[in-house]
Amino acid sequence: MDADTIKKIKADLRKDIRSRLAELSNSTRVKIDADICKQVLEFDEYLKADTVFLYYGIDWEINTEPLIQAAMSDGKKVVLPKCIDKIHMEARYINSLNDLIPGVYNIPEPSDESQICPTEDIDFAIIPCIACDSDCRRLGQGGGYYDRFLRNSTFYKAALCKSEGLVSEIPVDDFDEFVDCVITENEIIFRAAID
Repeated sequence: MDADTIKKIKADLRKDIRSRLAELSNSTRVKIDADICKQVLEFDEYLKADTVFLYYGIDWEINTEPLIQAAMSDGKKVVLPKCIDKIHMEARYINSLNDLIPGVYNIPEPSDESQICPTEDIDFAIIPCIACDSDCRRLGQGGGYYDRFLRNSTFYKAALCKSEGLVSEIPVDDFDEFVDCVITENEIIFRAAID
């Protein structure tokens, strides 16, 4: 499959999944988000992690604010992404939600004064997506921020995905990064071991 075909399939998939997610009622969304957060907080990789990378979900994304607060209450070191230019981001420590300011795309992110966390210090990362498949391929917003950030990382990566966002297959380019598991409101899908 050539790059242009992959790009078109991904764009169509993003549009379709966003449309499906927009149709969910507010009460359904709240319940799904709470169930996903519960799955994360009971997950072994989260429980044993010292430093946890999270993101701040907005709009149709999973509401991760309860996860961020729970991780801080659990005594974890919490880091969130900060966009540093149009294609790169870095992990920065926060001590409370008050440390967040509107960033790129108006997404809450750590301030310029927050301390940088080297990626090798991260134990467990929660990654956003629009859609995932059973091989733990994820479809993001299309900017490539997370793919660049995840390249050569060694920490455990879990994508949060509503069941509505599970699809049979996501086409990938050479630069697309897989996750180790996908956490939905109903299940945790693990990536098959690659020989």
